[in-house]
Amino acid sequence: MPQLSRKEKGSEIVITICDLELFGENFQEGDVKLEIDESFYGGEEATVDECLDALKEATIANMVGSIVEHAIEIGYVDPENVLEVEGVPHAQMARL
Repeated sequence: MPQLSRKEKGSEIVITICDLELFGENFQEGDVKLEIDESFYGGEEATVDECLDALKEATIANMVGSIVEHAIEIGYVDPENVLEVEGVPHAQMARL
C-alpha cells in the first residue's frame, strides 16, 4: 500500500508517494544513492487511485516504488526519465 503526502510550500503543491515497505531503506548503484526517509515520504495510506488523483494537483511530485508504473500509464511520467536504483523505480515530476 502506498503512502501519500501532500504539502503546500508557497504556490507549490508537493506530493510524495512511496511504497510503505521501502521506508528506512537505502539503495545505491555507483554514485547514485536513494534514501527512503519516512520524514520526507511519510504520509497516510492511500489507494493507487487516490495517489493518481493527488498527482493531478501536484506542481512537484516525488515517487518511489510501484506508483511510478501507474504514473507512466496515465502519462505523468516518461519512462525514459525513470531512475532505477537496485531495481527500485524513482521518478520526479514538475509542472511549469
